Formats: sequence, C-alpha cells, structure tokens
Amino acid sequence: MDIIISNLSNDPIYLQIVNQIKAMIMSGELAPGEALPSMRNLAMQMRISLITTKRAYEELERDGFIESYTGKGSFVKAQNKEMLREESFRQIEEHISQAVDKAKLSGIELDELLGIMKTLYME
Repeated sequence: MDIIISNLSNDPIYLQIVNQIKAMIMSGELAPGEALPSMRNLAMQMRISLITTKRAYEELERDGFIESYTGKGSFVKAQNKEMLREESFRQIEEHISQAVDKAKLSGIELDELLGIMKTLYME
C-alpha cells in the first residue's frame, strides 16, 4: 500500500492517510476484507508517530471504511454502494465549493462556470 505524505499539503498527516486509504477503497484498489498494515508497522514505514496512524485508523473506522479487531488487525469493510456514492458526492461538493469561491473572487459568472464544468465533463 503506497501512501505519499506531502509536507506542502495544508492537510495534517493523519488526514492525508485517511483520504488516500478512502480513495484506494473507493477505487477498488483495496478489496473488502483486505488487511491493512498494523498501525505500528505503518508508522514505522512512514516514519511518523504511532499516534498519527492510530488517529487515521480511528477516523476510517468511524466513517465505516475499515473494521478493527483487537489482536487481529484492521481490515477493509465491505462497502455499501450508497455509502460510497455519498462519499463521492461529499468530495465533489468540496471541490466544487472551492471552484465556486474562486470563480466569485475572479468575477466569473455562473453561466461561464457551468460552461467550464460542462466542457470538462464532456472531455
């Protein structure tokens, strides 16, 4: 499992881990039932704090992406397709919100923004 941490990102390290593992699960790169590295192993591989990996795994479990079992480890949870779709919508809304904010600051009208989106979508 390749997770890339960027020191240039505004996101904290634990959130970068969460987002990348979620993306791997949503794309099918990580299959239901597949074991994740132990928190300690991931922390050692990435040279980060065990507390950081623990926080990432706890958030993934809270969001319903993984299941953790004491003494066995953490595994990709079988996903409800509706939950995956909802997560995709949430991520899309976040990106569109940023684009809308930039468009407003730049004086781009809604019709122009919709035109840009339509062009990008059709490519």
